[in-house]
Amino acid sequence: MLTIDHLYFSYTGKAPWLLEDISLHVEKGEYISIVGNNGSGKSTLLKLILSFLSPSKGTLTCHAKRIGYVPQMPARDQAFPITVGEVIHSYGKLLHLSSIPVKDILSATGMEDFSHELMGNLSGGQHQKVLIARALMGHPDLLILDEPSTGVDIESQREIYSELSRLNREKKLTVLSVEHNMEEAGKVSSQLYHVTGGKGHLCSVDHYIREYIEKEGGHV
Repeated sequence: MLTIDHLYFSYTGKAPWLLEDISLHVEKGEYISIVGNNGSGKSTLLKLILSFLSPSKGTLTCHAKRIGYVPQMPARDQAFPITVGEVIHSYGKLLHLSSIPVKDILSATGMEDFSHELMGNLSGGQHQKVLIARALMGHPDLLILDEPSTGVDIESQREIYSELSRLNREKKLTVLSVEHNMEEAGKVSSQLYHVTGGKGHLCSVDHYIREYIEKEGGHV
C-alpha cells in the first residue's frame, strides 16, 4: 500500500535533515500509528506521504487508488454558517460523487441525523465524525488521519477509535494515523512507527509502551 525507502528531507534539500533515512512499508489492511514527541518529524512525514512535500532523497511510493484524509481539527468558527450536509455535498462535488445521498455518507459514522446542523454547533467528537465520514467518500483504500482525538472528549474518543478499528477489521481499510493518544491508539494499532530525532522505526505496541513507561516513569 505504501513504500518508503531511505527517505531524507529538509526544506533546503541538504543536511541537516528534518527526516533522515526513513523506511516504512505499510501492507494492505494494516493499522499503523505514527508516534513520537512534538517536533520529532511526524507531521513532516505525513505531509510527504500526502505529497504536500517532496523527498530530498530516497523514494516514497503510494499504491492506494484513493486516499481519504482527516486533518487536525481546526478551531471551529461558531459564526460560520455552513451545515454538515453542505460540507459533505461540496466535498462530494469535488470528487464527482455529489449524486450519493448525504445521509448515506454520514451514516458511515452515525451522523446521518445531523445533516441540517451547523458545523459550529457540533461537539468536538461530532465534528471529527463528520470529517471522517467525508474522508470515506469514494471508498478510499488508505485512510490518513492527523491526531484524530485532539479537542475531543473521552467518550467521543472511544467512539471514534472504535469506528476506525471496525473499518480496519471489517472493510480491510488501511489506516495510517499520526497519534499522541497512546491509550486509544495502543488498542487499535497493529504496529507503531516511532519517530524520534528525525529517524524512525517500527515497533510493537507493547514494546513502545514499555519504553515510554521506563523513560517517563509514568503510565499510559
